Amino acid sequence: MSKNRTAAIRSASPKGALGRRILDNWQLYAMLLIPVALTIVYKYIPMYGIQIAFRDYKASRGFMGSEWIGLEWFQRFFSAPTFGRMIKNTILLSFYSLLWGFPIPIILALMLNQMRFQRFKRVTQTVLYAPHFISIMVVCGMIRIFLSPSGGLINLIAGTSIDFLTESAAFRTIYIASGIWQDAGWGIIVYMATLANVDTALYEAAKVDGASLFQRIRHIDIPELTSIMVLNLIMSAGGLMNVGFEKVWLLQTDLNKATSDVIAVYVYQQGIENAKYSYSTAVGLFNTVINIILLIVVNKVAGKISEDTSFI
Repeated sequence: MSKNRTAAIRSASPKGALGRRILDNWQLYAMLLIPVALTIVYKYIPMYGIQIAFRDYKASRGFMGSEWIGLEWFQRFFSAPTFGRMIKNTILLSFYSLLWGFPIPIILALMLNQMRFQRFKRVTQTVLYAPHFISIMVVCGMIRIFLSPSGGLINLIAGTSIDFLTESAAFRTIYIASGIWQDAGWGIIVYMATLANVDTALYEAAKVDGASLFQRIRHIDIPELTSIMVLNLIMSAGGLMNVGFEKVWLLQTDLNKATSDVIAVYVYQQGIENAKYSYSTAVGLFNTVINIILLIVVNKVAGKISEDTSFI
């Protein structure tokens, strides 16, 4: 009797329940080992190299053999002549991309959800998804062709011969507009999946009560999307300092650096081109710390608004 009671207590304990779940679903946990191992190998183990941000790293001496210099690289970055410009450009590019790019997938999802012709709906979704699968290199090539001062589509339509990529004032618009075109369609997937789970009886009841199309969207669709909207906003805000390096690098010219000079490009130039590994690591670490702080702050604010949207 005592043995049975002991076994029952063990099975009821958290450790016993966890062990039972693992045994019952060992195939799933075995599959989980692969991504966990890859994450540890490629994400956590390389963190050991962060220490070179505080050392005068020399490849011949290794990590531990290089001189410890503390915050010297950070001080050099903060005193760099282009520090203010890089911070400003990085924040503005990310902020404007979020400001203009965040609501577009939501609007598209709400519009597609109201379509009743399924064939046309599927074709529209395919057309919207397609740009996401075009590589950044190809997209930037298309941008250069369309904006070419000699024979570019935009100049032909406008009847001008302006080289837009040499205009600092035009760079942000080009960057943000091309980003919306490429990623807005892909961004609607999660919103469409959420709307697909809405009970159709709610729409029927709203129609019976005389609710218009916009009233149904306002009182049924938008409340259903609120949690996922806030979650996506938190994730986007966490990467506010991460401007896409590839597109900026491929579209940057000497004449538009006033608005295209961002931290990601600076890290590449210092680390790869100039072989200043410690300095570039320090700049990248600074950028990462700012992103983490932003993520925590935005998450806390979201948690104050709704308990369902906070995940830290």
